[in-house]
Amino acid sequence: MSEQITILIVEDEMLIGANISLQLQQLGYAVLGLIPRGEEALELIKSTQPDIILLDINLKGELDGIETAHIMQKSYDIPIIYLTANVDQINFNRAKSTHPYAYISKPYKKLDLQRAIELTVNRLMSERTKSYRVNENAPLVLNDSIFVKDHDNMVKIKIKSILYIEAERNYCRIYTNSREFLLVMTLKEMDEKLPEAHFIRIHRSFIINLSQIDEVGNSHVLIERKVIPLSKSHRDKLLQRLQTI
Repeated sequence: MSEQITILIVEDEMLIGANISLQLQQLGYAVLGLIPRGEEALELIKSTQPDIILLDINLKGELDGIETAHIMQKSYDIPIIYLTANVDQINFNRAKSTHPYAYISKPYKKLDLQRAIELTVNRLMSERTKSYRVNENAPLVLNDSIFVKDHDNMVKIKIKSILYIEAERNYCRIYTNSREFLLVMTLKEMDEKLPEAHFIRIHRSFIINLSQIDEVGNSHVLIERKVIPLSKSHRDKLLQRLQTI
């Protein structure tokens, strides 16, 4: 199932935040939330990681935007676009230390917002590709989703919607709740890319999403009425993983 890019807005001027939210939705993005405080944003990020954060530098509360970014970056790698009115050199240098993907000056124009988001998405794609050293058909793994090549487009798939992945010689096929995606890469290569917290290989031809398991038998796993073979050598590891989630 393909999804929109999700964006979290952290802005304590709610009228400005609401206007940004409306414009982002008009541009085709999904707004994960509009949060006025850095502390609240950090709590939300623990449960649901956005693809991009629009973060006001001058937040009210215990944490300003830059402090919020520093804390977030200890645990998550989420692109930041700063929203700012006037920022002095000291705070500008502080902001640079968090390596933001862009700055949007307030008052801002819709075109500035649109370009900043598009440049961030493009840069993120490019950095992921270089980081993983893979061909253009390989997935780009984000915090709660992966991007896969589908014809000429990069399609976002939520990790929680993936059921299982099956090997087909030098290809692998991703099965989600609603459709399938065929990737030009081996299952071994795919296994190396996927986050271990969510996936486990249970057979030479299958990787499964732990959260999607309906039943575990002696030699099979059941997911959405699909009987998937479970190798004896993988069964103990699977049961150990299930005890820890």
